Amino acid sequence: MKFTPRSETTRQFIIESIADMMNKKGYAGTSITDLEKATGLTKGSIYGNFENKEQIAYAVFDYNLQQLRKAISNAEDKCDTYKDKLLANIAVYATLGNTYGGCPMMNTAIESDDTHEGLRQRAADGVLRWKQDLTTLIEKGIATGEFKKDTDKEKIALVLIALIEGGIFIGKTTQHLIFCDIVMTTAKETVKSICLK
Repeated sequence: MKFTPRSETTRQFIIESIADMMNKKGYAGTSITDLEKATGLTKGSIYGNFENKEQIAYAVFDYNLQQLRKAISNAEDKCDTYKDKLLANIAVYATLGNTYGGCPMMNTAIESDDTHEGLRQRAADGVLRWKQDLTTLIEKGIATGEFKKDTDKEKIALVLIALIEGGIFIGKTTQHLIFCDIVMTTAKETVKSICLK
């Protein structure tokens, strides 16, 4: 029998109430008591809207990734050039460690890479979608004559992701945000290196 949530409104309230906490504490680190405290709901109310904790984790990850993608899209919409759109990606991610507890893809991937295949796959899908988004921006920049024609778009997209995620990781792990800033500067220099002007 297919599980049906009692209330989509309550389900969304639960997701939004615990999104930040679960991004920081992770799937394993978030207890039912944490969920009850964050939402003010009982265990019965929570599990009346989700089949199990795993389904909560999936819904929260999807929500966090959607919010991140929305922030990037909003930042890109304010840009006139593809260079600035790439730089906007870097700027949005640079704020994650300070304001949001880190990147949901990285947090989820680190926790689940050897422990939870479903969450690892969701994080992987998020990274691959991000790579495609960056590749598309680079392709468009090449087509408009903004970027060098011989730019290896896939390579640049992967290098930017590695620098951005690596910068967040080093900054959060060492608690020296200056390290993150240094790596983000290198990401910006990578974008400038493919520009014709």
